[in-house]
Amino acid sequence: MIGRDRSRRRSSEDAWIITAPLAMVAVVCATITGLVADPPIGKWPQAALLLVLMIAAGLPLLSLIVRRQTVGVTLTELPFVFALYYLPPLTVVLVYTLASLVIHIRQRMSAPKVWFNVARAAAGASLATLVLQAFPPLSGVGPRVWGSVFAAVSILLMVSVLSVAAVHTLLHGWQTGRGILRTSKSGLVLSGINVSLALIVLIVVEGTWWSLLLLAVLGVGLALVYRSYAQIFRQHRTLTDLYDVTRAVTESGESGAIADALLGRVRALMQAEYATLWLPAQGPYPETLLTARVDDPGLLDLARTPPEIREMVRRSGRTIAVGRIVTTDPELRPLLTRHRVKDIVIVPLRSGQVVIGALEVANRLGDGNHFTGADIAVLETVAAHAAVALENSRLVDRLRHDANHDGLTKLPNRRRVTAAVAEAVKIRAPGEVVALLLFDVDRLRQVNESLGHAAGDKVLVEVAERLRACAPSSALVGRAGGDEFLVTLRLESAEAALELAGQLREQIRDEMVFDALTLDVDTAVGVAVHPDHGSDAVTLLQRVDLAATAAKSVPGSVQLYSPALESRSLRRLGLAGDLRRALDDGKLEVYFQPKVTLRDRRLVGVECLARWEHPAHGTVAPDDFVAVAEHTGQLGRLTEFVLRESLRHSRDWSRGERALAVSVNLAARTLTDQHFPVLVRELLDEYDVPPQRLTLEITESGVLDGTERPIPTLRRLRDLGVRLSVDDFGTGNSSLAQLRRLPVNEVKVDRSFVQGMATDPGDLAIVNAVVTLSQQFGLAVVAEGVESELTLELLQDIGCEIGQGFLFSRPLPYERLEAWFGAQVEPDTISVGELPRLRVVP
Repeated sequence: MIGRDRSRRRSSEDAWIITAPLAMVAVVCATITGLVADPPIGKWPQAALLLVLMIAAGLPLLSLIVRRQTVGVTLTELPFVFALYYLPPLTVVLVYTLASLVIHIRQRMSAPKVWFNVARAAAGASLATLVLQAFPPLSGVGPRVWGSVFAAVSILLMVSVLSVAAVHTLLHGWQTGRGILRTSKSGLVLSGINVSLALIVLIVVEGTWWSLLLLAVLGVGLALVYRSYAQIFRQHRTLTDLYDVTRAVTESGESGAIADALLGRVRALMQAEYATLWLPAQGPYPETLLTARVDDPGLLDLARTPPEIREMVRRSGRTIAVGRIVTTDPELRPLLTRHRVKDIVIVPLRSGQVVIGALEVANRLGDGNHFTGADIAVLETVAAHAAVALENSRLVDRLRHDANHDGLTKLPNRRRVTAAVAEAVKIRAPGEVVALLLFDVDRLRQVNESLGHAAGDKVLVEVAERLRACAPSSALVGRAGGDEFLVTLRLESAEAALELAGQLREQIRDEMVFDALTLDVDTAVGVAVHPDHGSDAVTLLQRVDLAATAAKSVPGSVQLYSPALESRSLRRLGLAGDLRRALDDGKLEVYFQPKVTLRDRRLVGVECLARWEHPAHGTVAPDDFVAVAEHTGQLGRLTEFVLRESLRHSRDWSRGERALAVSVNLAARTLTDQHFPVLVRELLDEYDVPPQRLTLEITESGVLDGTERPIPTLRRLRDLGVRLSVDDFGTGNSSLAQLRRLPVNEVKVDRSFVQGMATDPGDLAIVNAVVTLSQQFGLAVVAEGVESELTLELLQDIGCEIGQGFLFSRPLPYERLEAWFGAQVEPDTISVGELPRLRVVP
């Protein structure tokens, strides 16, 4: 776009540079003619008649617009030939000059243009009559007279064309002057036809004056034919230009290209000085104001007309036209006069019933030309096509935007982020990395299940806003899908990416309040960088997913990708089918780890743990195959298998007078299964095990997830008489006060605190506080990870009741557990109603 006119244009006042020499030529030639002609003047009645004919013939039958000016096709050559034949030379000059003056004043031209055209007419007529004096006197109508008349008219036309081209070149540049010369060719041909016609009429009139009647009829007919031809010519040109405009607009595509294709063509079609497209701000689209001006190659970002008129069109939804011929709002004429606007037509652009903008043309080229009703109809047709094209382009923009953005958070989606990462990888500068950070929102599923998806959507929108506000301005923040958000940017190193990930996690971590419920927003973050972790966007996205998955196993952590994560992920993928077959074939085992009272070392029960010995991979870690079971829908089968084995052995021990309680770990997802309490009741009945002998252990994050989701299932289990335990307590963000509202019987202190008691006063204080408060709340406390006598003594000192760990025994299969019973339990303590006591501590 061009914001302002860079080239200097001359004013029409400068036309005197051409007008003055023309006037001098007229005076000199007329003076010489007056001296040599005999008589120089006379025949005033005939002169008056020819003056009237010249004024009538001066009305343009066809108008051609060349840049800013109008070139009219007239029949002035006919009366001029008659004047040359019948009038003295100076009378011819006077009549022709007066006719030019009257014609141009009637067309309401500006004074400089009127005087230029009068001087041009006087100079041409004076030079033509002077040249005619060099030929023999005009008598008869033979070929000699034809040659003399053609020579005189040719001089007149040459002066006229050259002077017009000269003044246009002076005022508007050589391109305009060249255009005048190019368009004058057809005018010269028409002038030759007019001269020939005039000579034919002269021959007929010389034969008999009665032929004037027939010639008058013929003249009227020819005038009508000329008018019809001009109308047909204009209609054909309008239809051609209109087709060109609509085709260009249709093929332009985007709204910016539509303005480029539309405005220049509309300005030329309407023969206007200005054509303006105005689109007010709407939704994501800013205000657009572009103008095409004659003689300017580009578009201007301004308009000549007042903005309040365009606003009137938008509000009223109607076309506004102000001009000499058509005026819809005459009260606007003073406003346009102050802005030096001759006439305007502003048409609304509609999308259905809504006005989305306006198309405007101003200042019809040519002083005597003005916009008509037909012009308004043409502009309204163009506006209809333009409005459809603009709406289609905006629809395409919206579809393209929607295809690359998330509808809920308005962030770029995975496709858009992938394209951005691919582009960043291509142009990475030396000494920097392209970092990809994946934020996985914790416990979103529980929010959806407990509060509804509307609340989950609010959480996602809030996280998106916090990420967008906290991320550096150079970062691209997007939503990968579900509860995952991506941030990509350039950084100095992988360490800087890890540091930024931690900072962002802390900054977006804050409470969210939904009605009376307060949630803590936390995320697990995976980090991958190019070129260390991948050479393309797809690989980087895959590996940052692996890093985020690994980070979820440690709540609130930030995990950098490493090749070990990929091998573990591939291994888990391959284990899915093997786990199903292992469950079908009974290849899984249940191991048992004793739970012992710390004060008198009596065996109170065992924790039942699933173990899998894979034929190819060896021992599979429980975290791996439990995760596989969760993601492949086999969690229910795995839980039922462990429950059956635990209750079966508990029944067998009871029959052997060794009544031991069994503890089974539950995944958090199991608490969402409404049928699970029914299964527990059926299994207790099937194996005839008292409910109080079964303890179900749920991790702290699974029980205290910030929602009410697990409470109904926990209450149903409690109503069965089953004991409930909170496992790994202390690793999350909950407190013992929160446990008071849950139907639990036991708290298990996480091994990380128990094992650090002997060396870390902080861990000792934490365990002491948990034991003290739990006892006050009536909850039993089990310490995990008891591995040394010193730890055992410290636990005894603070009053912890039960412990389990390698100090007593590792998890053992059933056969080895029986051997352990024989080696560690004092036989005389095995009696009905009494817990067996351990003989020694290995």
